Amino acid sequence: MHRTITALLTILGVATVSEAGAATPMALQCGNVFDAKAARLVGERTIVTGADGRIQAVLPGKASAPGVTVLDLSGQTCLPGWIDLHVHLGQESNPKSYEERFRLDDIDFGYRALVYADRTLKAGFTTVRDLGGTITPHLRDAINQGYTHGPRIYAAGKSIATTGGHADPSNGINSELEHVLGPPGPTEGVINSVDDARQAVRQRYKDGSDVIKITATGGVLSYAKSGDAPQFTVDEVKAVVETAQDYGYKVAAHAHGKDGIRRAVEGGVTSIEHGTYMDDEIMTLMKKHGTWYVPTISAGKFVAEKAKIDGYYPEIIRPKAARIGGQIQDTFAQAYKAGVKIGFGTDQGVAPHGQNAQEFGYMVEAGMPAAEAIQAATYNAAEVLGAPDLGQLAQGFRADVVAVPGNPLDDIALTSKVSFVMKDGVVYVGGSAQ
Repeated sequence: MHRTITALLTILGVATVSEAGAATPMALQCGNVFDAKAARLVGERTIVTGADGRIQAVLPGKASAPGVTVLDLSGQTCLPGWIDLHVHLGQESNPKSYEERFRLDDIDFGYRALVYADRTLKAGFTTVRDLGGTITPHLRDAINQGYTHGPRIYAAGKSIATTGGHADPSNGINSELEHVLGPPGPTEGVINSVDDARQAVRQRYKDGSDVIKITATGGVLSYAKSGDAPQFTVDEVKAVVETAQDYGYKVAAHAHGKDGIRRAVEGGVTSIEHGTYMDDEIMTLMKKHGTWYVPTISAGKFVAEKAKIDGYYPEIIRPKAARIGGQIQDTFAQAYKAGVKIGFGTDQGVAPHGQNAQEFGYMVEAGMPAAEAIQAATYNAAEVLGAPDLGQLAQGFRADVVAVPGNPLDDIALTSKVSFVMKDGVVYVGGSAQ
């Protein structure tokens, strides 16, 4: 299997881990460095990384260290590796997406996921939270075991839904096929009671998930009429959250409609994904509970645009895509002004993988300063994950570094022009040794 994957990656032009090399001590001489905790640039610094894949020191000016490889990144701004809190690496939208789930096997989607992971890493996103997909836990393991490379993955596995809900896998299939397959239950991530909710979380633990994802309301791309109706009771959400806490899991809630968002927040979820129809009342409630907001403007813009194309989506989906997709950026602007805590997330897989950095531009366009948008994808995102060694360029943190040519606080579009990527002390993009 290892030889098969390596051969496939070679054909696709994707470097394998062995080609990228192991972590070696380096001194990255950066023209400027972004302090993610303070959300500001601190000037010229040298970041010294070790063979353990961690940052050993951050030195003032242009320094060198004995016995290490020096990389000249002068004229470039070094930032912590970016974190995308909402992706789906096992899929990518196309006009045939709805028929492909009947024609293709998991292994077909798995091979595609190798390419999506490569694009994501090379775009500067060294960590992602994958919120729904049965393939991604296996991709995570392949990356961790050195069979391929990609971002560090926090995988939800199968999302948890209610019958007919946004993540019910039987939505859209004919009754004869549904009769053969039988109604999905907690094992397949579909619940209808508190007891089901607990069983579904325990199944995700058995399956090796890192985080729990529920679909608290209808969604845009599911084969169902409503995109915003509440689909969990508060008691069901609480059962998910309480059981998740037993296993050290955080819970992310897909939610568009106001009532579903309220139930998810009152139930204790860590983050609200999309949050399209939240209002001042909901934003106040989120601040009271300390709930994070992950807006996914990229997905909203993508689906709204594709809804204009005949045949791209089934007709039951087009009205939802046009209505909900076009609202998300405005909601984000209101949430930012209201002081809701914001983490960076794109929902890539809905939109193309590797274009994650466009979200920075959409956030700035909506009124968030560039420094805070980058902070949302570094310091804030690490807090959402509960990952104390990610999101900063400081001693002891993982050596995840991305560089762009110039000052991204002056020109946020530079985030789409990544010139250097390091993850765990291994260079995947750029770098000229001296």
